[in-house]
Amino acid sequence: MKIYSVNEPAFAPYGKVLPGYDTHELLKVLESSTPLPEGVEYVPSRPELEALPIAGQISANAYGGMPVQLGFCNGHNTRLNCLEYHRDSELNCGTEDFILLVAREDEMVDGQLDTAKVKAFRAPAGALIEVYATTLHYAPCSAKRGKGFKVLIVLPQGTNGPKPEITPVNDEDRTLWACNKWLLAHPDSDEAAQGAYVGLSGKNIDIYDDI
Repeated sequence: MKIYSVNEPAFAPYGKVLPGYDTHELLKVLESSTPLPEGVEYVPSRPELEALPIAGQISANAYGGMPVQLGFCNGHNTRLNCLEYHRDSELNCGTEDFILLVAREDEMVDGQLDTAKVKAFRAPAGALIEVYATTLHYAPCSAKRGKGFKVLIVLPQGTNGPKPEITPVNDEDRTLWACNKWLLAHPDSDEAAQGAYVGLSGKNIDIYDDI
């Protein structure tokens, strides 16, 4: 699978790099205070990250004053497994290079996405990356075989919290998996086994041989 850079024009439909942010202290805290599991661990909110001055700057500047949560997604991963989206952009920043597997929401047909539409983008360490609300994405992937990642995840407060109790009124409601989280699972994924909506068809992409 070809791996593009987030600095290439090909990334423009999916997101952009946000310049002007000093992520040095953020990366130090992310490196020193968060674990690096063999699998993947996601924590929506981490007090050590939210206490940093950059947290207020991101809330005010990048989100226009909206309240946000700063958490992390750390570990080792090379597979797609699922894709999700939110009603707002997500920001990512890694202590090491990492890879995002993404597609566009408008590429879905009747609630399904062919994984052949998925593209891979390498994000450089320290860069603050905006992933648009219309971009399907999931857990980061390792940029080097056998090497892990520690990636900041910024989202509006409450995102990925408990799923609200709803009475479905349309087909999209079937994919709601958590607060502000709509999920498409591959049939081979653990999430599908847990009852997530199976919305990915085709190969469950694995970039192990490409890194």
